[in-house]
Amino acid sequence: MPKLGMPEVRRPQLIRATMDVINQVGFLNATVAKIGQQAGISPSIINHYFGGKSGLVEATMRSILKDLSTGINLRLSKVPKDDTLARIEAIVGENFSSHQQDEAVVKTWLAFWAQAMHDPTLNRIQRVNEKRLLSYLRLELKRSMPHAQAQMVAISIAALIDGIWLRGALNPQGMNSNLARQVVQDYLLLYIKHS
Repeated sequence: MPKLGMPEVRRPQLIRATMDVINQVGFLNATVAKIGQQAGISPSIINHYFGGKSGLVEATMRSILKDLSTGINLRLSKVPKDDTLARIEAIVGENFSSHQQDEAVVKTWLAFWAQAMHDPTLNRIQRVNEKRLLSYLRLELKRSMPHAQAQMVAISIAALIDGIWLRGALNPQGMNSNLARQVVQDYLLLYIKHS
């Protein structure tokens, strides 16, 4: 966890520099020295405030996840509470927003997922992220179906989001956000029709 005192104006620069360096050279080659050089900050300052690369990656992912959550909440605020399909669409739409499709953000997500399998702190962040997505989905689905069904449909939609996102991230043409939204909507419509 970053120490208190890092000027707030520098944090976004460091976070962006971390994503840019991961984008340019990959996670393994993204050193504190390279990130510091990209941000115009001494590596010793990064080590002091973040405890090294691991702490900086943690702060970067927390920032990405905060942006994702903020975007979802903003989209949901514009949709009537009784329109389940539109509210699910808002959640899915933010997961495939232009910010989440930014090349540096995509590569940071991929690096994060790979590292989360081996780093307990990053793994905890991933579990929180997963629970948050399921919570968003379940809350909306419970308006239209029993709790047990809402839980199962939420898990299925989350798997669709992650799977489509991962395929798009690894595709040289990038993600097709319209296709992603259509796949989830089709699934949801079929499920609601047959439930």
